[in-house]
Amino acid sequence: MSVTPLTSVRSMVREPVKPTVTLQRERHDPEYGILVATVALAAIGILMVYSSSAIKSYLQRDDPFAIVGPQIQWAAVGLVMLLVMMRVDYRRLRPLSVVLLGAGVASLLLVFVPDINIVVGGSARWIKLGPLPAVHPAEFVKLAIVIYLAHWMEKRGVAIKSLRSGTIPFIAIVAPVVMLVLVEPDLGTSSVLAFTAFTMFFLAGANVFHMVALGAVAVPVVLNRFLHGYQLDRIATLLDPWKDATGDGFHSVQGFIALALGGVFGAGLGESRLAGGLYLPNAFNDFIFAIIGQEFGLVGGVLVIGLFLTIGYLGIRTSLGAPDTFGALLAAGITAWICIQAFINIGVVVGLIPVTGIPLPFVSAGGSSLVISFAAMGILLSISRETVEKGTWNDAPADRGRGNGRAHLPGPRRRPIAPRPIRRA
Repeated sequence: MSVTPLTSVRSMVREPVKPTVTLQRERHDPEYGILVATVALAAIGILMVYSSSAIKSYLQRDDPFAIVGPQIQWAAVGLVMLLVMMRVDYRRLRPLSVVLLGAGVASLLLVFVPDINIVVGGSARWIKLGPLPAVHPAEFVKLAIVIYLAHWMEKRGVAIKSLRSGTIPFIAIVAPVVMLVLVEPDLGTSSVLAFTAFTMFFLAGANVFHMVALGAVAVPVVLNRFLHGYQLDRIATLLDPWKDATGDGFHSVQGFIALALGGVFGAGLGESRLAGGLYLPNAFNDFIFAIIGQEFGLVGGVLVIGLFLTIGYLGIRTSLGAPDTFGALLAAGITAWICIQAFINIGVVVGLIPVTGIPLPFVSAGGSSLVISFAAMGILLSISRETVEKGTWNDAPADRGRGNGRAHLPGPRRRPIAPRPIRRA
């Protein structure tokens, strides 16, 4: 009697094929509140740009849609950018962060080339290359520096608290960019860049004493070296704009009049007496909030402010629930940038801040600002698709404390990986 070898018996028994398992990060729906607030602001912006520019466009170009037409086109491009960036994993931006910042700095240098720059009001802020539309490089730099700082700060970790590894490199990164914008000159945009960078630096765990000392040194340097005479006059005019109502205080006074004429409920759409920039300069751009206040009154102004507060609230919640430190810092930087810029624009109109040329995000006319802001919101929505569910909006994990010297945002942990079996025949 022959005995069948054990190996032969095993070969006769067919073992079940184990399914191949691929690991895929679990994602959920984005924060639709951010999307709704963004689209609502853009829609209000298109409506108000038309209302405030139609008369001027008709008188100057015989076309009431000369300004709002391109705004609608840029809004469509921006919306596509938002949808694309919302579907892209935000971590793919990390390898591109150095390239994006380098391209942004190079574009800032191009504004000083006489053959391609456009000087408006004594400031060289725009470049135009051949048949391409004019662009504002500083708008792209806002997004580029936020992405790079989020990447750099996440890599530094707890070392960002030190002077040598944190504060000095931070100055070396941010100061040249801010100074390039200051010498254009563009005080408003440089302020947004500086405040956004400082916000991210604080949230990353920077030494507060270093930040206070840096601010104490930076403010006098900027006032003495980079501010021009007319900018200093605007600061002085802030205290009493009615003293020179037809000169340095003209913008502020006309903005106050527009807001006062609106009352609580406004004069109605298209009923603005200062529309079209006939009496209020930059009515469809820097001072568009004054037209909103006049045509829709206090109710309209509160609505616009409420939409920005919604973006700020949901952006903070997205930052707190981000799955890693890079995403948390990126969300915080984008939220800070949009909210700070909105605060400066509205603050100028209501007399809290000296007059400076800076658009109201999503609302003011301007293709560069609109498209880049939409792209930034798309990145924020991408981060919101991977946030961790929490009981409350500010429910923070244990590693977010200050006492242990760690970053004030989530650590580099990943969300649980959800196995998704794929059966093969």
